[in-house]
Amino acid sequence: MYKKVIAIAVTVLTAGPVAAFDDNKDVMTVVRQFVDGFNKGEVKTAVAACSEQTSIIDEFPPPAWHGAGACLNWANDYDADARKNGITDGVVTLRSPRHIDITGDRAYVVVPVNYTFKKKGALIKEVGSTFTIALQQEKDAWRITGWAWAKR
Repeated sequence: MYKKVIAIAVTVLTAGPVAAFDDNKDVMTVVRQFVDGFNKGEVKTAVAACSEQTSIIDEFPPPAWHGAGACLNWANDYDADARKNGITDGVVTLRSPRHIDITGDRAYVVVPVNYTFKKKGALIKEVGSTFTIALQQEKDAWRITGWAWAKR
């Protein structure tokens, strides 16, 4: 009986961190989906990572997007701003997350990022920016409900 109690205790104690790790992985998969879609110019893939109702803060005008379709509106405004300013070949590189906090069906992620692009043909590197993302689990899938970009 003593061995069974120890075996159950070990199983229970080790199951928690594994579940948390899987949740972290699931949350980061959605963040990577958004970034990979952006990097490949696949707006549909990026936007699919977002909840219908999203809030976004970013550095180009207008600096805030809210509500239904905010991710798609942001993507369209990014494209318009990029064309206006001669920006091409934008690539976001995610670093290791600083924070992944998950409570129930909500998650908060802070990830250092680098952003490289060409402006009128000249290579620009923005190193050390921060991408902060809020997510919610919807129908057994995580979706981005808000994000903010802080340029270094």
